[in-house]
Amino acid sequence: MKLSILMPVYNEEARLSEALKQALDVEYPCPVELVVADDGSRDGTPEILSRVDDARMRVVTNPRNEGKGAAIRSAVAHATGEYMVILDADLEYDPNDIPRLLAPVRDGRAEVVYGNRTFGSHSSFSFWYVMGNKAVTTAANMLFNCYLGDLETCFKLMPLDMYRSLRVRSTGFGMEAEVTGKLLRRGVRPFEVPISYRARTRAEGKKISWWDGVEALWILVRERLRPKPVAG
Repeated sequence: MKLSILMPVYNEEARLSEALKQALDVEYPCPVELVVADDGSRDGTPEILSRVDDARMRVVTNPRNEGKGAAIRSAVAHATGEYMVILDADLEYDPNDIPRLLAPVRDGRAEVVYGNRTFGSHSSFSFWYVMGNKAVTTAANMLFNCYLGDLETCFKLMPLDMYRSLRVRSTGFGMEAEVTGKLLRRGVRPFEVPISYRARTRAEGKKISWWDGVEALWILVRERLRPKPVAG
């Protein structure tokens, strides 16, 4: 199979070169493409992207900043793989974990795989960030009667056509909760694989806020209560 690695980017000039290098240097067990969605960056991001010469990479540009969900939507529209996985450009996630996410798919154990982060004092952004993540994940488990370990993980691997069928509307970080809520509502229980993680700080460009957690809770409730479509 072919894997599309989708990288949303917004004003990441400080880390982008290393993020692209890491993503392209991994020895993947299948053909890959790296689809970078520049979500209206106003720093040196476009110039960095223009200098990369690798046939596996393509760049999609949004004229203005709309959010992570919008960037992923643009990347999905141009992706050509059978499967997709999201990889942020902030170096918090290690692309060397992606082959581990692929393993349950390749051996027939799963169709959707999430990377499950283990938070520690050396890897977490703050106590309240970790508690917020746990609160959102716990809410999903209660609403959908399941047991996920990490709803907000960036590493969500699934068939590209499945993601398209979810019709994700959220333009910002709420897309994480919307994707998971819609999968759980369909009865899809993601297979989880442990991954490494190192959160960056606000000074390093961390963008997510407490309001994104509130929005995630609302989206989960909305998806749980949304009427099921009537078969025609």
